[in-house]
Amino acid sequence: MNYLIKFRNNLFILLLLSLMFNAVIIGQETSEENLKIRIDDFISQSVDNGYSGSILVAKQGDVILSKGYGWADRAKKIPNGPSTIFNIGSVTKQFTAIAILKLQEEGKLHVQDKVSKYFPEVPFDKSEITIHQLLTHTSGISPQTGGFRYDEASRETFLNDFFQSELMYGPGTKHTYANANYILLTAIIEMVSEKDYESFLKENFWEPLQMEHTGYKGISVNSEQFAHGYYFHYTSGEWRDWGTTQEHLPYNKNHWYSIGKGDIYSTVEDLYKWHIALEENSVLLPESKQLMENAFTPENEDETSFYGYGWAIFNSKSNKKIVAHNGSNGIFFADFLRFVEDDMVVIALSNIILNQQSESVAWELAKMAMDPAYRPEAIPKNKYELVFDFIRSNNPEKVNELPQFLEDAKGSPLTDKALLNRIGFKQVSENKNIEWGIALLKLNTEMFTDDGNLWDSLGEGYYLINDRDNAIKSFEKALELKPGTNCYWCENASKRLESLKESE
Repeated sequence: MNYLIKFRNNLFILLLLSLMFNAVIIGQETSEENLKIRIDDFISQSVDNGYSGSILVAKQGDVILSKGYGWADRAKKIPNGPSTIFNIGSVTKQFTAIAILKLQEEGKLHVQDKVSKYFPEVPFDKSEITIHQLLTHTSGISPQTGGFRYDEASRETFLNDFFQSELMYGPGTKHTYANANYILLTAIIEMVSEKDYESFLKENFWEPLQMEHTGYKGISVNSEQFAHGYYFHYTSGEWRDWGTTQEHLPYNKNHWYSIGKGDIYSTVEDLYKWHIALEENSVLLPESKQLMENAFTPENEDETSFYGYGWAIFNSKSNKKIVAHNGSNGIFFADFLRFVEDDMVVIALSNIILNQQSESVAWELAKMAMDPAYRPEAIPKNKYELVFDFIRSNNPEKVNELPQFLEDAKGSPLTDKALLNRIGFKQVSENKNIEWGIALLKLNTEMFTDDGNLWDSLGEGYYLINDRDNAIKSFEKALELKPGTNCYWCENASKRLESLKESE
């Protein structure tokens, strides 16, 4: 009888444990499904205001949501999906950094090597720069070094730019983010590996991990899988198709203002594979990964953010480590957030930049994943588009209602002096909607009365439409507000005044 009672008791305990385990599983599934719905609602509402991209959120090895939103190609009505290919901007830098670390593992270089080892022609002031300093942006090189990313430049042209530039400070002194550091690292990678940059990355990382939609210039997939970038043209008041990165990069090998620092393309799915490989130490030895994610140098004076090798390193509010990087070419935007202690990753790639909120999507998704009660507001429309929405729905007499309209739509007051100045001046100078152009320029001087540059723009607007009296008043006000030094509008205002008064 005792055995029977014991058996029944044990059976009851097992049943109870099973029920509790199933309840935990169901609770987790319910929580994940709730998060998936909240994220989908947030992004879908933002799509109504123009957001376009692909996102992936995963926790503890489970992909909660991997989905595309908006259009990859508006003209062909091709939607974004998890396999859509985007320019990932400076997220590229982690691949450049890992290539260096791989070569170090192979004994072909060391991060403490000086650049003079690889470039004997380097000038004396840069001869002590190390690979480590290039990786951490502590070389002292200026962010202005090098040309526009899509202009043609040979390797020799870039090296000459780098070596002949003036350092901002001595190597190793402080951190200043500069793309030229990673372009020079790319030259070292190609020299040491005796392979071109893209081939080295493909052979060592992308192909073994089956990252089939990741590359630099080589395209082996259907071109329709590439997202087109879009930007708002504030002169015409319309969205325009920038095309794909491949259409802008030089077709030859003279890509040395772009390579290594940006313009790799990838998908959220491929970057998730990359994240898993990093977590499992399948692409780097543990000690190399530790180097890559080490907080070597502060990025700011408050020391709230640090730079490792191709990654920014900082702590969450709960003091847990975050390894992250974003990137943009001005059209596309990418964010890659790895919450290493929470075992969570958030990847957001977009082919449109609406505003600061659209660039913070990944962080909003992370907050949602951390806080079940958090529900962010939808990303608002681009502010330039909002101004044109108002113009098309109202006559110029209602211009004073515009600031409140923008505040209601954006969720914050208008503080950007350039917004109305740019649109208004273009409307007048290009003879598009002159009445609205003058109204915007005038409103801007009323909102920011002490800015002489805005008065100069208003004066120029009146000058272009031959309103002599108002032009004189505006230019005089612009000069009245001139600063003690560096008055960049004063020359124009003075010349216009002189011309107007001579014609009396």
